[in-house]
Amino acid sequence: MTETGDRRPLASRNTRWAQAIARRLVGMAITPNQISQASMAAAALAGLAFWLTSETQDGFRSLLFIAAALFCQMRLLCNLFDGMVAVEGGKGAPDGPFWNEFPDRIADLVIFVGAGYAIGLPALGFAAGAFAVLTAYVRELGRANGAPSDFSGPMAKQHRMAAITAAAVVSAFEGLWLGDGEVILVALVVVSLGAAFTALRRARRQTAWLKANATGK
Repeated sequence: MTETGDRRPLASRNTRWAQAIARRLVGMAITPNQISQASMAAAALAGLAFWLTSETQDGFRSLLFIAAALFCQMRLLCNLFDGMVAVEGGKGAPDGPFWNEFPDRIADLVIFVGAGYAIGLPALGFAAGAFAVLTAYVRELGRANGAPSDFSGPMAKQHRMAAITAAAVVSAFEGLWLGDGEVILVALVVVSLGAAFTALRRARRQTAWLKANATGK
């Protein structure tokens, strides 16, 4: 998966519970690529749960929002453990770099598009997904140009997932104030604008790095 020294900084990676689970996974017949692929399945289930909320009401609708939140977090756990099993566990594969990035792009799209359909605004979901993919594209473009990977926010992957997860949990109780998708709407707008700003910020930092290093030569 991701190379040591060029990984997203995650405090959870150093926690005892994460290290214990990672050690257990290393001892099992599970590859990092399979964990990465599982993140796509979790994201697909999250997107499906979001979409189904538009077809249901009351208690079951609330359960679907909670399920969407849990699957979003499961996606993040897969993202955490695939790298730990690959790097710390020494089980990385030659095609690991592909599976490190590709599932994340699929996950962003299906989750946010599903959330967009949940409130009858698929275009907004597509916008959030597109800007999320753009942030990753700018980061990978920087790597291709020799710059360090830029994981800066304000709407990096973990921030996007935190926003949509919180929105899903709050939406599970929107019946208490007779809400109808307003929380998801706000979350998608925040993610869209935040991800767009993040992409521009990373692009500016990247071009500044390239100019500085060209001058140094």
